[in-house]
Amino acid sequence: MTESETNTDDQSPAKPIVLVGLMGAGKSCVGRRVAETLRVPFIDSDEEIEKAAGCSVSDIFDVYGEPAFRDCERRVIQRLLESGPSIIATGGGAFMDDAVRETIKRIGLSIWLQADPEVLFRRTKKSKNRPLLKNDDPLGTLKKLAAHRYPVYQNADVTVETGDESLEATVQKVLNAIPNTSSGSQK
Repeated sequence: MTESETNTDDQSPAKPIVLVGLMGAGKSCVGRRVAETLRVPFIDSDEEIEKAAGCSVSDIFDVYGEPAFRDCERRVIQRLLESGPSIIATGGGAFMDDAVRETIKRIGLSIWLQADPEVLFRRTKKSKNRPLLKNDDPLGTLKKLAAHRYPVYQNADVTVETGDESLEATVQKVLNAIPNTSSGSQK
């Protein structure tokens, strides 16, 4: 990153920070805390998709199917990235889309919150709004998703490994990974 890409505020990132990872990785919880610390907006792309569509993510999947959801997601993420420095939590499948990944690479900084499927299962097992986990074997689904998605998530600019540590510890790891903040260092 060059000097001209840095923000004059020591705490604020120079561009949007996009958190990627499987459901339950902590993108929303961690993202909110990081945004608060850096004094930038926190945006959950799924919430923005719901606003744009006028219905829930689950309803979009159920009524229109995953391809329609991914199309909406692509357009919403493009708009969010163009709105300036912020912390953006994406849905677990967003980074799998080549166009989304390229747009994030061009405009933002991607951070993969990596966690073992067993950790993700413990975090998500009580959730009712995880369309891909509405089946008889959610842990098996998470393992399959990890096998399929983790090789793509490895293309993120930064990887932050998460586990059973506290939310505060994960937030600090993410802050340390962001260049051009008083907590972060250059990659």
